Amino acid sequence: MKSNYKPLGKYIQPVVGRNSDLGDLPLIGLSIQKKFITSIANTIGTDMSTYRIIEKNQFAYGPVTSRNGDKITIALFQEFEKALISQAYIPFEVKDSNELDPEYLMMWFCRPEFDRYARFKSHGSAREIFDWEEMKNTLLPVPHPDKQREIVKEYNVIQDRIAQNQQLIQKLEETAQAIYREWFVEGIDLENLPDGWRIEKMDKFTKMKYGKMLDSELFLEKGYPVFSGYGVRGYYSEYMYKEPQILVLCRGVSGTGEVRLSPRYAYITNLSIVVEVDKPTVSKMYLYYYLRNSDLKSLDSGSAQSMITTGDLYFQDALLPPSDLQMKFDKVANSIMIEIENKNNENIKLMELKDLLLSKLATVE
Repeated sequence: MKSNYKPLGKYIQPVVGRNSDLGDLPLIGLSIQKKFITSIANTIGTDMSTYRIIEKNQFAYGPVTSRNGDKITIALFQEFEKALISQAYIPFEVKDSNELDPEYLMMWFCRPEFDRYARFKSHGSAREIFDWEEMKNTLLPVPHPDKQREIVKEYNVIQDRIAQNQQLIQKLEETAQAIYREWFVEGIDLENLPDGWRIEKMDKFTKMKYGKMLDSELFLEKGYPVFSGYGVRGYYSEYMYKEPQILVLCRGVSGTGEVRLSPRYAYITNLSIVVEVDKPTVSKMYLYYYLRNSDLKSLDSGSAQSMITTGDLYFQDALLPPSDLQMKFDKVANSIMIEIENKNNENIKLMELKDLLLSKLATVE
């Protein structure tokens, strides 16, 4: 063990506060993304005095580790001054932030190596638990506080840039949506369409196919993104489409009927239907926004599992404005999508840089 590795128990202590005064505090929970989230638990009739109080710059974690795959639910609370959490979580705090910076400690908890360590040290038969004693026995490098703050500052610069890019992406998406609605929705009477506008079945100008199932055992650490419509599920050695494709989520626990654009060079799984425009007079970007603003969830014909079929989509009506107007929108929307893609790519690089910084914590002096 390196000389600057110390047992965590030297620096942390449990928080024992209960909601005995029944204060009007927000109720929060933890996610496997290592963040606090607003709780959706039904607390009607619940004895709220048993809930724990957590304060700003304190931590909480879920000791049961057998429910979350390879992730440990743990987070640093910084959203506001106080909140309530379930007694199922263990809250704790750093004894002296001048010895161990809470944000530096949270960086250590964000490392995948910590997740693997906590899972390995968990024990139990019906459920596996990473208990408080094991948490205290965790070893980590504790450099000089100035070095800790320097590392945290560098990490936060990356985090802030990612957050700024995400905000910009959101604004760009809202801009494209607003332009679509202004050009093609507001003031349009479907019973009395303007000249050149028409309604056609989607089978007249599209081709549709399901994505392909891919066993997760074939996933790679790097390669072409495997995209389900719900997000990137992993990476593979081959791709199906060079350009972004319109996807309609066709099955799953939730989200059936939602519309997405796939990344470039993506492998599309069978959770989505790929909608390809088959006529040069119809704009892909127009159709994408038209479908996003349509109620495709109403096509769900599944019982035990939600489902939409290509047959359901083929016989859907679509409003088609004049081709020149569609192509004008296509040019505007594509320029916005390129900006979004650039920011997403920048965030991918920033995430790689963040992961590199986390990995270097093991060798910090």
